Amino acid sequence: MIKEFFMRQMLKKQMKGVPDEEIEKLVQLVSKNPELFQQIAEKAQGKMKQGKDQMSAIMEAAQDHKEELEKLIKE
Repeated sequence: MIKEFFMRQMLKKQMKGVPDEEIEKLVQLVSKNPELFQQIAEKAQGKMKQGKDQMSAIMEAAQDHKEELEKLIKE
């Protein structure tokens, strides 16, 4: 619960203008499979170290886990 609270606050700060409902959906997805999102974050950090901008790095890392993300969303 505490983790979710801090994650929600961080997301609100990072995603200004995104409706609270969308942020809540994202928090729920991360809570279902935190290991997957940790892997995506680590891959994105590696890509940023290679010189990619943050958005491109995250999109590429998420694309590498597309099937897993789709399954998680359908649950």
